[in-house]
Amino acid sequence: MVDHAVFGAPQPLPKNPQIGDPVRAPTRVALIEDEIELRHAVRDLLVRYGFDVREGASIADARALATDVDLVLLDLGLPDGDGLGLCTELAADVPVIVLSARGDEADRVAALELGADDYLAKPFFPRELVARCHSVLRRHHREQPRRHVAVGDLVIDLDAFRINRGGETVVLTTKEIELMVCMAEQVGRPVRRQELAERVWGTSLGYVNRSLDVHISSLRQKLGRRPDGEGYIDTVHGIGYRLQR
Repeated sequence: MVDHAVFGAPQPLPKNPQIGDPVRAPTRVALIEDEIELRHAVRDLLVRYGFDVREGASIADARALATDVDLVLLDLGLPDGDGLGLCTELAADVPVIVLSARGDEADRVAALELGADDYLAKPFFPRELVARCHSVLRRHHREQPRRHVAVGDLVIDLDAFRINRGGETVVLTTKEIELMVCMAEQVGRPVRRQELAERVWGTSLGYVNRSLDVHISSLRQKLGRRPDGEGYIDTVHGIGYRLQR
């Protein structure tokens, strides 16, 4: 979960950003948070998922940035005032997700009634924040239509993180689905092991090297063979893995 201890420091990013991200085109996000370490951690998370993040730390910053973004992430406890009163003003032009340590019902209800599209109490899970951003953007018709990749007899929904075969959902673990989506976003091309580690586990390869191999092996067993008899996932020695077209 995101808190000052666990999510306070920026997370490492790939040196060569070739990540096929859940966001099809860069989505501009204004991140308004006055706690610097937390703001940087959230910024790094969003950047890793392809968002174009503009940072601010005050109500004045929020007003200035909101005129040219697709989404505002707004803390309530800002140094120049309470962000709660800003919800109505901003929400008239851009979707707003409130991120706040104030998690009681009264604050949640007040923010939503004043125009916020969603409310996420701190601490929160990083992937939940990303998922809520996608959800709000879809509701505002600011995100590209849902993307699918057909591989053999599989249909991979890149935005819903779902895999179907013949109309039936393929049952996979969360990590297995995330690995499939990462590879499907770059289908036909090798994806480096380091990139998979950073995208799926949020850490460097050294910590999850063996776990990555175990998950790929499990995926191969569960997916079986394509209609042409070939496997779905190739090992590209010295690089990583490739999802065949």
